[in-house]
This record gives sequence, C-alpha cells and structure tokens, in this order.
Amino acid sequence: MVNFVATPIGNLKDITLRALEVLRAADVIFCEDTRHSLKLLNAYDIKKPLYSCHKFNERAAAEKIISAAREGKEVAVISDAGMPVISDPGNVVCRALKEEGIAYSVVPGANAALSALVLSALPSERFAFIGFLPDKAGEKRGLLKKYKDIDLTMCFHVAPQDIDRDICAMYEVFGDRNACAVREITKLHEEAVPFRLSEGFKGEKRGEYVIVVAGAAETENELNSLTEKDHILHYMAGGMSKKDAVKQAAKDRGISKSEIYPFSVDI
Repeated sequence: MVNFVATPIGNLKDITLRALEVLRAADVIFCEDTRHSLKLLNAYDIKKPLYSCHKFNERAAAEKIISAAREGKEVAVISDAGMPVISDPGNVVCRALKEEGIAYSVVPGANAALSALVLSALPSERFAFIGFLPDKAGEKRGLLKKYKDIDLTMCFHVAPQDIDRDICAMYEVFGDRNACAVREITKLHEEAVPFRLSEGFKGEKRGEYVIVVAGAAETENELNSLTEKDHILHYMAGGMSKKDAVKQAAKDRGISKSEIYPFSVDI
C-alpha cells in the first residue's frame, strides 16, 4: 500500500498517532528533502530508507514507488510540511498510481491554508485555495483575473521574497479588500496580521506566508449597503481595531470620520 502522509507544518507535536503508525510500518519513505524529513523522523526514533520525491524528479520517483508497491512493500510519501500534493510534490505520483491501478490512501493532518483561514477571521463558510502564484507578472495577473469576481475568501501561499509583488498584483486586479498575512503557524512566533490590499503588508517578511484575501462580495458598494454600525463591525470582525474600522468605513462611504464615529460609540 502507498500512503500519502501529512506532516507537521511547524510544531513537531502536530503529527497524528496514525501518521506515526504508518511511518513506522513503512518499508520505504519518499520525501521532498531527506535532510528536512530526518529531523521529524529522528524526533520519533523512526529509522527507514529515505528516497527523494521533489518537483524535479517526481516522474522518476513515481516509477520507483510503483515498483516498490508491486513488490508488496509499504510505501509512505511525505513532503517537507503539511499535506503532500497540496502545493507540494505528489500529484504526478497520484496520477501514475491511478493509471497503473495501484491503490493508495491518505493520512490527513496539518494544513497551512486551513489553519490560516481560521486565524484570519475572514468569512470561512466558502473559500478557494489558490496556492502559489506564477512568477511572471503577466501570468500572475492572468490567474488572479480568473478569481476577481468570485464571492469566496481566497488563500494564497507566498514566499517572503514575493509578498510585496504578489500583494501589489492582487490590489491591481481585485481592488482594495481586507486581507490577512499569516506566518509561523503553530510556532512560538505565530502571527496573523490584518491589512488592506491598498496599504500592503508592512510587517517583517520572513518565512513562508499564507495570504488570506476577502472575496468579491466584500466590495465597497456592497459594504456601503450595510448600516454604518454593521460596516464598522465588518472590519472589526476581520481583525481591525475599532479606530481603524471607523476610519476605513468612513473612507468607503466618502464621509468624514466624525460623521460615522457616533455609530461606533456603543460597540
């Protein structure tokens, strides 16, 4: 059997009992980076043969996985953090296994996008996971335009060196919206910082980010259909202070802060 096993996204304790059971029972483990995975496996005293399966060798790795499965071996596939296949290597392997009629399963666990959605406090009833944006500016804008009009909260994975460019592209395509930058999930310095796309993210750019962005239903016209108090509460629910929420609601409505402030007194 081949199992795709979710691993911790930060805190090594965020691994399931079943994941440990599957990893201990595996004959071989395919991982994104053998050096990185050794830290996790060593923490739980798991000693297994490790083989790489990353975006540059995934097709060759798939052939090895198929061969091992046909020999009756227990195979585990993991990525550096979180769920394999989701913005990580593994999808090529899944397709190859399907084509060869080889059964595989998944051992669920930690997921950065879902955790960030919770931490953002943005609407979570319906959402879209977009993952990493393309590097080229034209391709980046082209992909964003596909999601411009959907009324779903969106989750993006962003590397620290790309955060300013990606947020600029989001503002260019989406216009101004509520957003939240989430990093260091499950770690000591975990943070979820709300901001407006028009203002950009002012925090320190270190580590991988999940940028959560409000959907098209959060446009100014629709917000302006709310009562003044609900308009302020909307921004506060997204993580803004009352002072900043009053300021932004006034800006949306094209009025002064003094005009809308009375509606915030009893909040």
